[in-house]
Amino acid sequence: MKKILAEQVVDYLERRDVKYVFGLCGHTVIAMLDALSKSDKVKYISNRHEHIAATAADGYARVTHKASVVMCHLGPGLTNATTGVANAAFDSIPMVVIAGDVPSYYYGRHPHQEVNMHCDGSQYDIYKPFVKRAWRIDNPDMMPQILDKAFRLAESGRPGPVLISVPMDMFSREVDVDLFERTYRDSHETVRPALDPDTAAKIAKMLVEAKDPVIHAGGGILLSQASDELAALSDFLDIPISRTLMGQGCVPDNFPLLLGQTGFWGLEFTHSKTANADVILGIGTRFAEADSSSWYPGVTFNMEKTKFIQIDIDPMEIGRNYPVEIGAIADAKAALKQILDEAKKICPNGIDRPELREQIAKVRAEFKASYHDLSVDDRFPMTPQRILKDVKDVLPANAMITTDVGWNKNGVAQQYEILEPGTIHHTSGLATMGFGACSVLGVKLAAPDRVCITLTGDGGFGAANPSCIATAVEQNIPVIWVVMNNSAFGTIAGLENGNYGTQFGTVFQTPDGASYSPNWAEVAKGYGIKAVRIESADQFAPALKEAIESNEPYLIDVPMVNLPVPTPGCWNINDIYTPKPNIVDGVVRRNEDGEFVVPNHSATHKT
Repeated sequence: MKKILAEQVVDYLERRDVKYVFGLCGHTVIAMLDALSKSDKVKYISNRHEHIAATAADGYARVTHKASVVMCHLGPGLTNATTGVANAAFDSIPMVVIAGDVPSYYYGRHPHQEVNMHCDGSQYDIYKPFVKRAWRIDNPDMMPQILDKAFRLAESGRPGPVLISVPMDMFSREVDVDLFERTYRDSHETVRPALDPDTAAKIAKMLVEAKDPVIHAGGGILLSQASDELAALSDFLDIPISRTLMGQGCVPDNFPLLLGQTGFWGLEFTHSKTANADVILGIGTRFAEADSSSWYPGVTFNMEKTKFIQIDIDPMEIGRNYPVEIGAIADAKAALKQILDEAKKICPNGIDRPELREQIAKVRAEFKASYHDLSVDDRFPMTPQRILKDVKDVLPANAMITTDVGWNKNGVAQQYEILEPGTIHHTSGLATMGFGACSVLGVKLAAPDRVCITLTGDGGFGAANPSCIATAVEQNIPVIWVVMNNSAFGTIAGLENGNYGTQFGTVFQTPDGASYSPNWAEVAKGYGIKAVRIESADQFAPALKEAIESNEPYLIDVPMVNLPVPTPGCWNINDIYTPKPNIVDGVVRRNEDGEFVVPNHSATHKT
C-alpha cells in the first residue's frame, strides 16, 4: 500500500504526540497544509511571519521540554525563520524545522526562489552554522529514518534545532507505508548519561571539604528539570548558589542560599562569594561572557583562587573558559542526585552555615530596600521598578513570563523574584529583540491554564513584528503584552551616552527632534484586541488585572523613563570604547606589583 509522503509525515507527527506545527504557507508546502487540514490531533498555527512562527515554537519547547515543529517555505521563508531558529540553538531549545525546497529535478536551473549562488539545491547550507544537523531529502524513501534521527538529535545531548529541507515534489510522491514501519518501533526517549560513581564521590568529597564552596547554576538546570535536586544538595551542605541569566528560577528567588545572578548585571555580594570561592561546581552553564564579567580575573570568578568542577551535557563546553579540576559529561538532574547521595555517605548530618544564611538574608533585604523608593514612585512616565512591582503584585505566582532585551530582561533578572522554577523565559545566547512578544504565544499553547505575559520594550515589540497579535487573534491565544515604552533602544542608548556622550541612532525621534513612539495600544486595537495606553502610574495595576480577567489577547502600552539597570560586573565592551592601559584585547594585564587591577572595580588579587 502506498500513500503520499506529506500524509505519512503528519501521521508520524501524530504518533509522536506533536500537538502543534508552527508555520507560514508557501507553494512548496501546500501538500503538507492539505495533510495537516485532515488531522484532528495536530493543529497548524498559522503566522504572518516566519520569525514569529519559529520564536513561538521556541517558547512552546521551553515549557514542554520536547522538540517543537516549524514548517516554512523555501528561500525567503527559510531566511525569515533564521533568527528564531538560531535563538533556539543558542539557548539549547529542541526544534525540528521542515522546510519546503525547489523541485528536485530543477536543481541548478534557478527555479523560482532557489538559493544557489555557490551550490545547486543548497538552501539547507544557510542553517548549517547553527543547527545540529541539516538534511536534504533526495529520496522520499529516506524520510522515515530522517524523521526519527531528527527528533532524537534535537532532544538529546545538548538540545537544539535541526533542519529537514524537502523538495516540494517529494511531499507529493507516493511512498510505501511499510517504510514507516520502523518508526512504530523506534523509542521516542533517549536516556541521558549520569556520572561515573567514582567521579560523583570525588565531587562530593571536594564540596564537603571545601571551606567556601559555591554552586554556579545555569540554564541546564531548567532544561533538565533539576531544580529540586539542586535545592536539595545546596540545603544539605549549606552551599550557596549563584546563577546565570538563563538560570533564573533554577531555584526560587527567595531560596535562603541563593546569592543571585553573576556577571554584568550581577551583584557585588554575589561576586564577593564567587570570586573568593575555593571550589565552584558549575552545572548546566557555559561560564559565558555576560555571566562572567567578560572573564576579567577577580571580578566574578578567579581561576587562581578557585578549583572548578564543571558538569555539562555538552563536552565542548567543559573547560572552555576556566580550567577544571573535574570535568564530567552528565545530565544535571542525575548528577546532582548522585552527588547528594555520596555527600550523605561522607557526612550523614550535612553541614550548617547559619551565618551564611543570615548574611544572604540581610544583603537581599538591603538590595530590595535600595530600589524600594523607585518601586513605589508615582511619577509618570513610570519607573521600571514600579512597573515590575505592580506586575508582581497582580500576577499569580505560577504565571509564565517571557522577556525581551533591555530593562525588561536585565532588570527583571536582577530585581524580579521568580518563586516557581520554569516560569521565566529569557533570550540569552543570541539576545534577540522580539523574542518575548512572539515566544509568549508558544508558552501559552504549552501552558493553557496559566496566565502568560510578556514584558517587552517598545523597540523589541516593534522588532518582533506586531503581527504576532494577528496570530493570537486567529488562533485564540489569550496572552498579555506589556510594552515598557521608553521611546528608545534604551540599553544601547545608555551605553552610547556613557561612552560617547550621545544617543545618536538609539532614541526614537521625529525630524524636529521630538520624542516619538507609535501608540501601540491603537495598533493593537487595529488588530482587533483589547488594549490600553497607560496615562498615570496608578492606572497600570488595574489595567493588568482587567487584562488577566478578560482571558483574551490584551496589550498594555506603558510609558516608562529610561533608568539604567545597575551593572556591578564588568563588560569588556566599555573598555573597547574607552580603552584602559592595562586591558589589551580583552585581557587584563598585571601591574608592576603582580596584581590584576580591573578599572572601576574594587576586585584585585596578587599572585
